[in-house]
Amino acid sequence: MNNTAKPKVNYNSRIIRIIVLKYFLSLIVFFIGFIFFIMVSWSYCSRITWHWNSPVYIFLNFVKEYILLFAGVPLIAGGIIITYHFMAKPLWYLDEIISASEKLANPSEEQIILPDDMKNVQDRMNLVRETALKNAYLAKEAEQRKNDLIIYLAHDLKTPLTSVIGYLTLLLDERQISEELQEKYLSISLNKAERLEELVNEFFEITRFNLSNITLQYTKINLTRLFEQLIFEFRPMLLEKGLKCELEAEAGIMVKCDSGKIQRVFDNLLRNAVFYSFENSVIKIIIKQEDKQIFIKFTNHGDTIPQEKLGRIFEQFYRLDTSRSSKNGGAGLGLAIAKEIVELHSGTITAESADELIEFNVTIPVL
Repeated sequence: MNNTAKPKVNYNSRIIRIIVLKYFLSLIVFFIGFIFFIMVSWSYCSRITWHWNSPVYIFLNFVKEYILLFAGVPLIAGGIIITYHFMAKPLWYLDEIISASEKLANPSEEQIILPDDMKNVQDRMNLVRETALKNAYLAKEAEQRKNDLIIYLAHDLKTPLTSVIGYLTLLLDERQISEELQEKYLSISLNKAERLEELVNEFFEITRFNLSNITLQYTKINLTRLFEQLIFEFRPMLLEKGLKCELEAEAGIMVKCDSGKIQRVFDNLLRNAVFYSFENSVIKIIIKQEDKQIFIKFTNHGDTIPQEKLGRIFEQFYRLDTSRSSKNGGAGLGLAIAKEIVELHSGTITAESADELIEFNVTIPVL
């Protein structure tokens, strides 16, 4: 097998060779042209009958007498002009390259244009420009992903932290509750505190995390039990607005999924329902299994979401009500996170709103 490497072309030497070749060709053409002009002029003048006292005749005789002077000066002058032109050309090319290099320092979509003689250099510089643009875009994209991840994790810190604060507040305010209930509240608080620790650890691994490369770890879970626990954990938030959360589901609906990530979906959807519900209203969760699909529906009573906002509700950083504080409205990532996780499970998530009713529908396969 022949592994002979392809020789690298030195474009700079090639340009020099082209300039030198054009220089000598220009000199040759000039000299031939000048001699041809002298011969044609001599032949033309020889055919004319001149009067000895004609000024033109006297001048031509003078030229004939000093032919070397009259022929040599134009030849030398022409040679000097041609030489100057080709000596200045590399300097002009250098100016063009310097200008093009400035464009490489701050690359843009605009193509670098150089003289025809420098077509190969132009192509190489444009290739470098395109590579620089691509690298800048990738660096910006990587930075954006890292920033997204920070906000992603910060958003997820809110749910367990809210539960911890809520149940500790209940323990502080309701001193007469039974020991059994106290133990239950403390147990939930401890679980959520441990979840907070896990999320904090994710911050330390931020450089190895990529939002576009989430991997799922499937386990079989009781979906009905998960929702019962979730509703209980949200009790402090529900009580704060006088809300009730009703669950309509068959007992023991099983599903194979990434339990931690799918819980984030339902955390976010229930949190969203609480934030945007009218006070003293009812949030309803309906779970149905049909064939190999599980359908989960969240409904709550709140301001009708306009169609133009409904179409953007799953976009990252999009918030329905920009006047809400981050404490109440989040960073605009909850529904985007939910959509991403559901789609990773080969499911779908949609939103509808009409007549002061907001509805989210999630479909996931049973697997």
